[in-house]
Amino acid sequence: MDKIILASKSEIRKKILEENNIKCEVVPSNLDEEPIKSHLIKDGASPELISKNLAELKANKVSLSQEDKLVLGADSVINLNKCIISKPKSREEALNILERLNGKKHELISSVCISRNGSMMWNYSDKAILEMKNFDIEYLKNYLSKITDKTLYSYNVYQIEGPGKELFKSINGDLTTVMGLPIIKIKDYLEKLQ
Repeated sequence: MDKIILASKSEIRKKILEENNIKCEVVPSNLDEEPIKSHLIKDGASPELISKNLAELKANKVSLSQEDKLVLGADSVINLNKCIISKPKSREEALNILERLNGKKHELISSVCISRNGSMMWNYSDKAILEMKNFDIEYLKNYLSKITDKTLYSYNVYQIEGPGKELFKSINGDLTTVMGLPIIKIKDYLEKLQ
């Protein structure tokens, strides 16, 4: 199979593809997600629909400039009691997010979409339920101090493949879903195309 185009600058998504022998080229969509997300929330869209829409928009946008190539778009959202939590824009906001998740269960939804020539061919969403341990504020501040800005602003407030795993009491679901790319279903779909 030819290389697929990954419409994301997420290093972990690229790594998951490579570890599963899927060659990829990175072409970030640079989609401004927040106004789209805000509009969808205002219209009463479910967290899953928001995630699906964003994954599709990213894949379609990039596939318009990648003639006849398969483009993979992806998006993940955190759903805490029907409230969508977006990536932090500051360290203060990151600490606030950790405090909100502290000691609670939340749902993480990861959606993927494969497009060609500006049209969706396939999409899939998966969910994982995570329960964070209960920490004092100093622990959370210390945890954040060890995370680089690039990691923090790219991957939300926890990296399940790194030190973020220690934040959780339980993780129910596929780890690749938590990392933002439910790889089993992607591989199944790509194999059907061969």
